[in-house]
Formats: sequence, C-alpha cells, structure tokens
Amino acid sequence: MAKKDGILFLEEVKEKIEARIEELSLVIEEGRKDIASMQEYYWENYTEMDEYGYENYDNQQALLRQASANNDKTELLHRFQKMKDSPFFGRVDFLYEGEDEAETFYIGIGNFAEKAGSVPLIYDWRAPVSGLFYDFDIGPASYEAPAGLIAGEIEAKWQYKIRGGKMIYGFESDMMIDDEILKQELGSNSDVRLKNIVRTIQKEQNAVIRNTKDKILVIQGAAGSGKTSIALHRIAYLLYHDRKNLKSSNVLILSPNSVFADYISHILPELGEENIQEMSFDIFAYKELKKTAADCEDRFHQIERQIERRDPAEEKRSREKQSEYFVGLVEGFLAELEDRLMDIRDIEFKGMQKSEQEIITLFYCKFQHVPLLARMHAVMEYFVDEYETLYQKEISEEERELLEEQFMKMYVTRDLYEIYNWLMEEAGYLCLPGVPYEKRMLAYEDVYPMLYLKHRLDGTKARKNIKHLVIDEMQDYSYLQYVILEGMFSCKMTILGDKAQTIDHESRDVMKFLPKIFGKNTRKIIMNKSYRNTVEIARYAGKTAGVNDIDLFERHGKEVTEEILSSFDEAVQHVKENLHIAEEEFETAAVITMTEWEAKVICRKLKETGVQVSYIDRDSTTFRKGLSVLTFYMAKGLEFDQVFGVSEMWGTEFAGQAKYICATRALHELYMYDIK
Repeated sequence: MAKKDGILFLEEVKEKIEARIEELSLVIEEGRKDIASMQEYYWENYTEMDEYGYENYDNQQALLRQASANNDKTELLHRFQKMKDSPFFGRVDFLYEGEDEAETFYIGIGNFAEKAGSVPLIYDWRAPVSGLFYDFDIGPASYEAPAGLIAGEIEAKWQYKIRGGKMIYGFESDMMIDDEILKQELGSNSDVRLKNIVRTIQKEQNAVIRNTKDKILVIQGAAGSGKTSIALHRIAYLLYHDRKNLKSSNVLILSPNSVFADYISHILPELGEENIQEMSFDIFAYKELKKTAADCEDRFHQIERQIERRDPAEEKRSREKQSEYFVGLVEGFLAELEDRLMDIRDIEFKGMQKSEQEIITLFYCKFQHVPLLARMHAVMEYFVDEYETLYQKEISEEERELLEEQFMKMYVTRDLYEIYNWLMEEAGYLCLPGVPYEKRMLAYEDVYPMLYLKHRLDGTKARKNIKHLVIDEMQDYSYLQYVILEGMFSCKMTILGDKAQTIDHESRDVMKFLPKIFGKNTRKIIMNKSYRNTVEIARYAGKTAGVNDIDLFERHGKEVTEEILSSFDEAVQHVKENLHIAEEEFETAAVITMTEWEAKVICRKLKETGVQVSYIDRDSTTFRKGLSVLTFYMAKGLEFDQVFGVSEMWGTEFAGQAKYICATRALHELYMYDIK
C-alpha cells in the first residue's frame, strides 16, 4: 500500500512542482518587464531628477530590489526544475508521543511546499526531522528541533529511487539505509563528478554532517570512507542552518589541485547551495611571495626530484624547515633581528625634527607590537599626525612619499630574500643564491619557511570574510603550514584526510600536533569504514601500505591483476586489451604512474595506437570521462571504474604510499603492471 502511496504521491507532487514552475516563470517574466520599464524610465528622466539626488537614489534602489527579487525567484525556479527529476528519496512515518496517528514525512534534496510559507510536502534532507531517516531504524526515535528534543516512534520507513520523474523502485526498510541500496549506489559506474550521498548517508556520517558545536573538526578517514563528500555535505548543512551569518562566499576549501576542485565543484549546487571558493595553498604561497622571488617550486616539483634521485640530506633539511623546531628558530631569530635590521637616525621635515633617541623610543616602545617591517611606517604616520596637528597643515601625497622614503631608509634592508639568508646563515643552512630578482627561484623547502617569516615581519592579515575553512588531504600539510593557516584564519574548520595517503615515503599523522596549534578543543573523528573499493581491491591496497584496520563494506568484484612486464609498449598493449570504456561497460579509467616522465611516455604511446586519452598534470583544470593518464599524486581524491598502475619504480622505497594511493582510486577493477 505504501509503495502505491509513494507512486501516487510522486504523481501528485510532480503536478504541484510543475504548477509552481509555471507560476514562478510568469512572475519572473513580469519582473523582467518591470525591470526593463524601470530602466527605460530612469534613462529617460535621470537628468531631470532632483538636484540632491534623492529621486535618483530611490529609483536605483527600487531597480536593485526588483533585480534581486527576480534573481531569488530564478534560483528557486532552477531548484524546482531539478526536483522534477527526483523529488524525494525517503519517507518516514513518525508517531509523536501522545498522538494516535503517525505523520508522514517525505525527504528530498530541498524543501517543497505548494505555496510559500505553507507546510512542506517534501522536507530538505538537512531539516531536523530528516535526521529520523538517517539515524534510526523502525522503533523508538527522536530528533532535535528548535523547540527541543522531539520523541516518538518510527512506524515505517521507505526508500525510493526516482529518475526522470519515474519511480525505479520503492521498498520498505527497517534499516537506516538498506545495504542493498548502498551496494547498488556504490556498484554503479564512476562519473566525471563526485557523487552526492544524500540518499545513502550512514548514521556515523550524518553525525559529522550535522555537527555544529566543534570549532575545529578533524576527520581521519580511510580511503573511500567518503571524507570529502561528508565535508561538502556538512558545509551544505551549515549554510542551510545559519543563513543569517554564513554564505557560500564565507567558505573556502584548500584543495590539492584544480582537477580535484573541478571534480567536486557540482556538489553544493546539487544540494541547493552556491559553489564555494577553492584554492591550492601552493598557489596562494606563490602569490604572496611573488614580490620576493620570480618563481617558486610547488610540492609536485619536490616529489618528482625525490623519486628520481633521492637525496637524504635534502629530505632531512626539508623536514626540519617544516617542523616545530624551525618555528622556534625563526622566533629566536626575530627576537634579535630588530637591532641588526635597523639604522635609526634623526629626521627633519619642514622645520620639524625628531631625534634618533625619540625615534628609538617610538620604534621600540610605543609601537613594539607592530610587526617589524610595518613598524617604521607606524612611526612615520605618528610623525605626520604630529606635524599636521602642530602646523594645522596637511602634507601632500608627494611630500608623504619623500618622507616615507626617509623613514624606510632606516631599514638596513627590506628585502625578505636577504633577511631569509641571514636566518639560513644563523641556523647553519646553505644560503640561497645571491642573484637578482628575475633569477630567484625558491626551492619548495624554502617556500613556507619564507612565507612564515614574511607574515611574522609584515603581519598576518586575518581573512575575516572566511568563516569556515575546509582543508582536504590534511596529511600533506606540515607543522609549519598549519601554524601559518592558524595565523591566517580564526574561523571554524573542517580538516580531513588519511594518514596512509601521505605524498611521501612514510605516512604522517598530523593529529599528533594539531591540538597544540589549534587548541585542546580540536575534535577528532575516525571513520574506518571504506565504501569505494571492492573487498578484493581494498585488501590488496591495505597490504601495500601495511594498513589493516579498515572496516570493508562487503562489495565483491574481480581479483586484482598483478603482472611483471618488459616495457611500456607491453603495458600499453595490456591496457588496450583490458580497457572497457569503448564497450561502455565503464565510464572512467586511469593509467596511474609514479613519475611525470612515465605518464607522458604512456600517454604518447596510447595516442600513437589510436586510444582516446586525457593527460592530467598540475596545469589541468578539468576531469573528463574516458581514459586519463596521470601521476599518483595528481590522482588523490579522484576515483575511476578501472585503474591501471604502470611504473618501473614500483619496487623503490617511495612506492609504498604511491601504490596505496593508486590502488584505492579503483572502484571495480585494478591492474598493477611492474616494468622490469
């Protein structure tokens, strides 16, 4: 009966959605006509509007209000158009305590009511009552509403799959999310986009998504546990519940690369929210340091160099420069830098003088809390204010520039590159080459140490517009990078990653030092259940990295193929023979290598044999269907139906982490080819 109810309700709600779409379309069209009419009136009459501009201002504001209202209605129209395809995916029949008859709640991507302000026919998956669907089986249940805890009993639960407005299936389940539905979802082919998981959110995932209490939430999850999806769904949930204080523009995600950013970019729009800002921390660092050096290496340059010719001395030096020990070195250096950096002398300007001693008092006492390279500017502003007050005369821009030049000459140098070399010399490291700006190329090991020194000397400007920061692949950030981030952002954070997927020859558990940087209230959640890979692939991946504490979702598939081959040509032939993209059995596949050189060679050879292939490197910005060729470090966060791991370096010391990352990208089939 309830399945029939679901079908009848689907037809009923589709009609009502269509009616709302028609109604909104008419209102939007009328709004467009009004905007056009208002614009025409304005341009015909603005020269005659009153001299004080009140009429002009009123007309402009009216036009802005109408345009904003039309935009809001257009967004609502788009949401309803999406809902027509799949209006709901769940249903809960809930009997409130003290009531005689259960109330039915249908759950979908967004709220839908027949009229604005009336009781919803479909409830947003983020609404408090929707927690019943994710967190409880049939029986006693409760949810947290604005008025407090609401208790009762779930009498029935239904799960549906609707596509193109047609009911594909609907069945009653006494489980939170039925394993068969989960298997169907996980067993489907990969797409060029990360899937939203609203239909299959598990109880432990739901607790993370609906967490609003913890300022710093750290998710340590196994490969395939849904960390990134959960983080994005959490952002969608927070945006839904705090619209007054949090907007999409207030959220920033630090992602590993632009391809990954493209891969996840649709999730929030699918969930009814605007997309959020994204950036790579390496690109941010480069922009911050571009006045100091002409170019900077990124992490990928360093990885390639380490794989090709491992240099233990460079690795040790690089680790030290990213450590807590190095932060202490910088702080000690800064404590003594004031005297070395300054050459303070008398100042005279248009009859007003300041002695060396007076400037010393201002510099070392009055403005001692101002960052060192910004402090003399503060002293100058004090001097300017004093002059203008005393002489009742304003200093011109040209005079200010000349005066600033005098004050800035009291620094022995303001060149961060030169100051950094003083630090290197004092700490016993090799100094950077003394070359002109255009020839300066910062090795990756020096990028973040120099950025930290810059922020301590110039002052870190807090990004107050960012109210929530998402840090993905947390295991690839160093102690020093987290110290810089803590100084840049004072907001709430969702930090996620997998210590087994460190882009290095050994894993890194950042939770050993995160509480020290962000405070003891840092909340850690461990998610050890993996949903991505088949059991066969997950077990193989676990062996490669010594990971044996993962709880596997029981989805079986083809055994992993391991072969030793004699050449890249032979590997290309094996890829062609086992690739099932052309037959449309799968939608995505990848050849994953250790190095960029290997990726380029294989990509060229595949193209020579007529195979359609996309090459993904650090400059790529899109993720496409079909076969891709990329390195293991570019593959992080992505998933493919088939993965072919091809390298002549699988036996090297660096390969353990690389093989694990490679293997855990595969949804259905994994082939590992070792070139000897």
